[in-house]
Amino acid sequence: MLTYDEALERVLNAVSVPGVERVDCGLSVGRVLAADVRSASAVPAFDRSTMDGFAVRSADLIEVPRSLPVVGESAAGGAWPERLSAMTSMRIFTGAPLPEGADAVVMQEEVGRDGDRATFTRLVKSGTNVHRVGSDLAAGATVLSAGTRLTPFHVPSLVGVEAMRVTVARRPVVSIVLTGDELRDAGGPVQRGHIVDVIGPGLAALVTACGGVARVQPAVSDERDAVRATLRGALRGADLLLTVGGVSVGDRDVVRDSLEAEGVALDFWRVAIKPGKPLCLGRTRDGVRVLGLPGNPSSALLTFVLFGAPLLRSLQGDARPTAVRFEAVLGKTLTRTPGRKEFIRVKIDASTRPLPTVTPLDNQQSGAFTSFAWADGLAEVEADVVHLEAGSPVRCMRLQDV
Repeated sequence: MLTYDEALERVLNAVSVPGVERVDCGLSVGRVLAADVRSASAVPAFDRSTMDGFAVRSADLIEVPRSLPVVGESAAGGAWPERLSAMTSMRIFTGAPLPEGADAVVMQEEVGRDGDRATFTRLVKSGTNVHRVGSDLAAGATVLSAGTRLTPFHVPSLVGVEAMRVTVARRPVVSIVLTGDELRDAGGPVQRGHIVDVIGPGLAALVTACGGVARVQPAVSDERDAVRATLRGALRGADLLLTVGGVSVGDRDVVRDSLEAEGVALDFWRVAIKPGKPLCLGRTRDGVRVLGLPGNPSSALLTFVLFGAPLLRSLQGDARPTAVRFEAVLGKTLTRTPGRKEFIRVKIDASTRPLPTVTPLDNQQSGAFTSFAWADGLAEVEADVVHLEAGSPVRCMRLQDV
């Protein structure tokens, strides 16, 4: 079996973006930039005041106190100010252009005003309370780089440089195929021995959250011809095919053989992790990637988190396709069976210092889908570990970062 790191390296090997498109910047949140965004002009475009006060030439205040005439004013959005002559000052407001000749602004609280004269009692350095032209961005500077997944905090910068439409990766189309005679849709007729399909809707939600377009196929019975026909249709027009179940070694596990029969070349089909050992990776001749997930709910969701989400983000050119890891300490003692690297569902307490505390949930069974609703992170436990005391360091990821 491959290790987790070996499998992830293969999953992300030679991934390319299947296409790009142009979208309005206001609709770009969650999308990944496919081209750099550059500033066409300097930002800010002119020297401007960061305070209400008085524009001055700092050289005029090398001796204080000093009284200077007030020769006019500069207001944001008002008329462009005249040049400031030596030994004069100008009333100025926040955001207003600094008059030519001036190089500093003295805040109004530090100035005495008497009619058309202002008295200054402190020395001032050149550049004080001035937002210099180009200090945020020079003309032609990169605002955001290709590979950036856009958030609401990026939108003001896009608008600020008038990048009203941006080039982003096309949303990958992800087909989801579930196999199993026992599955039924929620809200449908209840049959003895059948179980509600929670994986299809769960994976569709995860695919959407990772920027993809989910196409969930109706669940198919564990019969080779039916599985092959469903896989054949699901591969058409897809960038990624997710299968659930049927990739292990049981008599009714027919997905692996069916994928190969439909021209999918398999790279691997087992990984040394818990839960989620029966995992396969493949690719069709025309480049559709295939990820076969195990059939138990928590195993399917966890393996998508570990492999599917990074793959889907890579298909969009995301410069950071994997979740950021962080160090934490265990909140309670953990004893386990060694042999495979384990990803344990945990609750995170970020209030503890110096490191967050993570507490494993009691139910870690691969069929316990509720544990993902109650968990907010995964803790990594290495394959050879048998016992960890409370307070031991562990490496973790937040589920919200997936």
